[in-house]
Amino acid sequence: MGTTQPIKDKDALEQFKEYYFVQKPKPRNATMIILGLNTALRISDILLLKWIDIYDDQKKSFRKHLEMPEHKTGKIRVIALNQTVRTTLKNYMEYSFKERPYAKNAYLFPSQKDKSKAIGRAQAYRIVRTAAEASGLGKHISCHSLRKTFGYHAWKQGTPPALLMDIYNHSSYQITKRYLSIEQDERDEVYLKISL
Repeated sequence: MGTTQPIKDKDALEQFKEYYFVQKPKPRNATMIILGLNTALRISDILLLKWIDIYDDQKKSFRKHLEMPEHKTGKIRVIALNQTVRTTLKNYMEYSFKERPYAKNAYLFPSQKDKSKAIGRAQAYRIVRTAAEASGLGKHISCHSLRKTFGYHAWKQGTPPALLMDIYNHSSYQITKRYLSIEQDERDEVYLKISL
């Protein structure tokens, strides 16, 4: 985990999310970031995704849940795909298959050099770092920040840490606590709100 941090500031998070939509439009990169922020998946799992994993050919619609084994743990994860993710995926699909036929077994995030392969972790890192730097975020933002940002904002919205521990498939609360990057200013906030 090292020094990778979640993106805590909401304005910076919005700038980060919008970078590949507005400043430098690249639907593949924008979709990868949105998927990472909204699913808490590890980047290694995101890069393994294929269209068949998220789109139901028979129903001609995006799946409401993503079911997949985690690359690191082998545990099956069932993740609800929220409206933000589904809308982003729909727009990305229209863009991706505008000039070529739909291929259900194609990687969701293909390499530009070889469409039969997914982008690698190093390229995913460069994508995230470019958006982070353009958004004025520090050097501690990486692919793992997407996963941590999900947990931090879920926790700030009232999600119990025990539930986040389950979502992350963590073996201990200490690991989840580190993910949330709870700092003194969050502790101060609790103390200052309490008036007994």
